[in-house]
Amino acid sequence: MIESIRIRRATPADARGIAHVHVESWRSTYAGILPDRVMVQMSVEQKASSWRRQLETHAKTQGVLVAELPDGGVAGFASCGRTINALSGFASEIYMLYVLPDWQEQGLGRGLLCTSLQLLSKSGSDTALVWVLAGNPSRFFYEAMGARRVGERDEVLWGVTLHELAYGWRSLKPLPPPCRGRATR
Repeated sequence: MIESIRIRRATPADARGIAHVHVESWRSTYAGILPDRVMVQMSVEQKASSWRRQLETHAKTQGVLVAELPDGGVAGFASCGRTINALSGFASEIYMLYVLPDWQEQGLGRGLLCTSLQLLSKSGSDTALVWVLAGNPSRFFYEAMGARRVGERDEVLWGVTLHELAYGWRSLKPLPPPCRGRATR
């Protein structure tokens, strides 16, 4: 089944599917980590509107990828581009990478991450990082994908101080071993 999933660049038509993944994955991943009110206030409609705008206006500066199911639904997404949350020595960043809970641990996250790193490398970036909440158990995925812990910080969001860890790839040429030999789709 995983072979029939296609990773491709997102279009504005994918906004609702991305929003669904965004909301569902946040609710399952961050329950008990982020304030309950944040989870309750999230809506697919609001996120879809935001994603549609982003896909229409930032298509050239950011890469947004979707893992598309055979029926056309979206099971996961990733976004990447130039570093926003700067850490010395890193030119690009994976902003988000989320997969629906039912599709986790089946290779979609790996496919989305590897395709994102390929996209960044092809755009001229030779390094990349990702910020992850310290309480997120998925952070070990990045270590398995060849990233090393390169920093940490505290950030206040929604009135709560959140501890974040940065994982980085100091070279995208060649791509990390788990991504080598993967063709960009």
